[in-house]
Amino acid sequence: MVKRFRWAAAALLIAVCLCAVGGMVLCETALHVRRVLPSPVPAFAAWRDVAIVAGDGAVLRAWLISPATRNGNCVITLHGVADGRSGTLGLARLFVEDHYTVLMPDSRGHGESGGAITSYGLLERDDVHRWVDWLMLTEHPRNVFAMGESLGAGILLQSLAVETRFGAVVAESPFASFEEIAEYRVAQRLPIGGLAARTIAKPFVWSGFLYARWKYGMDFRAADPANVVANASTPIFLIHGLNDRNIPPEHSRMLALRNARIALWLVPGATHTGAFAADPEQFRSRVLGWFSEHAH
Repeated sequence: MVKRFRWAAAALLIAVCLCAVGGMVLCETALHVRRVLPSPVPAFAAWRDVAIVAGDGAVLRAWLISPATRNGNCVITLHGVADGRSGTLGLARLFVEDHYTVLMPDSRGHGESGGAITSYGLLERDDVHRWVDWLMLTEHPRNVFAMGESLGAGILLQSLAVETRFGAVVAESPFASFEEIAEYRVAQRLPIGGLAARTIAKPFVWSGFLYARWKYGMDFRAADPANVVANASTPIFLIHGLNDRNIPPEHSRMLALRNARIALWLVPGATHTGAFAADPEQFRSRVLGWFSEHAH
């Protein structure tokens, strides 16, 4: 009996150590992503480098792209994780061709922007708020809109807790809860699937969140777009591919259920942030129409 108890205690200790080490590795990997430096801007419009200083002193950098003929409105584009401002050039071209001025920031911890870590919306929501401040002071737009993809979509939705000046926003492939998507992504990497994988993933994510709170003072359970959109007054249009395996479409369905004013387009055949590739005409019509409908 004593021997069995010792074996059980040893197994428990090993499991706890594995969770602690695994959570630490997961946390550091998620918070320190590879940087993608911006590629040259295609010559479809005039552009310039711009920068602001974030609340914690980090210098955030962006491109401001201006059409030859302006409609008086601005759009902010927000890229996904481990990407950079160049990743939204396709969106920028779409908006510039419709005469919008486009601001394309590198998110903190990405590209040429400062910031030691990526915080999945906890710090970035205020960064977005400061970019809107900058646009208001320098460009004096009639309306400011925004579109984010993947992580950028999650950041954008969380920014609505502190930024109420957007005329409307579009979020493609957002996560509803960082905790839930973290568990899903960890489970994806396990050799088993289904409920067993999610059950095993939970303690690793819990350990990683605990480590992040201890080392960085970040409570990643608060990176929760669903709670923000429930009380948001900004018009929100969600886009999600039905074949998205990175962030399942259930996340957008959950978000839409939190606020009756949210519009949702589930795109057949589209993968992660792949709505434009799956149906470019509908994408162009719906996104530009959403901004036009809510312009003042």
